[in-house]
Amino acid sequence: MNSTKIICTLGPSSYSKKVLDNLKKEKVNVFRINLSHTPQNQIKSKILYLKKNKIKNICIDTEGAQIRTTECKKKYYLKKNKIIKISNIDRKSNDNEISLYPKFNLLSVKKNTVIYIGFNNLELRVLRKIQDKNLLICKVLKNGYLESKKGVHIKCNLKLSPLTDKDIFALKTAKEHNIKHFAISFVNSHEDLKIVKSYVGKKSKIISKIETNNAIKNLKKISQFSHALLIDRGDLSRYIPIEQIPLAQEQVIKFLNKINKPTYVATNLLETMIEQNLPTRAESHDVYSTLKQGAKGLVLAAETAIGKDPVACVKFLKKCIKEFNRSKKIIKN
Repeated sequence: MNSTKIICTLGPSSYSKKVLDNLKKEKVNVFRINLSHTPQNQIKSKILYLKKNKIKNICIDTEGAQIRTTECKKKYYLKKNKIIKISNIDRKSNDNEISLYPKFNLLSVKKNTVIYIGFNNLELRVLRKIQDKNLLICKVLKNGYLESKKGVHIKCNLKLSPLTDKDIFALKTAKEHNIKHFAISFVNSHEDLKIVKSYVGKKSKIISKIETNNAIKNLKKISQFSHALLIDRGDLSRYIPIEQIPLAQEQVIKFLNKINKPTYVATNLLETMIEQNLPTRAESHDVYSTLKQGAKGLVLAAETAIGKDPVACVKFLKKCIKEFNRSKKIIKN
């Protein structure tokens, strides 16, 4: 019997009744609502819609202690050496001023600090601060695209709440509708999880996402307060060089297997299938290697949220899991 879980992220490609029914038929284990891409006024309606369609094991994935860009009217290309403002105001970002969410002490960011936006190479450096207007004036170091709700990594220590206001609203709403699964983004310590449990109760299933150096540093304590842990390789690559991500993944899974704590793995598993019918050989090998290391769950993100065929992605993962389990039996014999 297969015990490997498949977690699907819901989005425009997978919210239709037809796709949801097919995902149910494929026995998807957990259906993830990503709050980073779900407006607050849609959270309750999404939950009710999924329940109406008999979707079980709904998981609320928080925004957490991460800075993001606000909405953009369109996708902007920012060229090297362009001067641009950064603010912390609740309004749309554009090619002259990037606004960041949630609220934090923007002026604590020092001159010459490097700021990374998204994963398309956009990189800025702080030139100066305008105190009375609460602005940073920055220069583009590397060309890249500015888009809505992209993660922002600022290379300095910032104090951020483990939950945004939207997260708190979502946790309360989810509890009212008897949701038990919660993925907590950017967990830095077990203290963050104590705050989460104050909203959702001690019996809820907490999946702590490993996305920062602090999470790895405090892994043992975080695991004690978690039902499972999820390695988000995308955001983790902001803290660990990309060539070290496979090693970090292997070591984290090895440690968690020793203490009998399930590990799930996310990011780029079947990235090619967002637009293509089949994955690459490298992606297939990545899935196999992840299973061989002992991961107990595989997470599909953009593949099922915005991809061309969410169901095909799930079917391919199931084939991979079947072949992996079959290979184990061959070795035993």
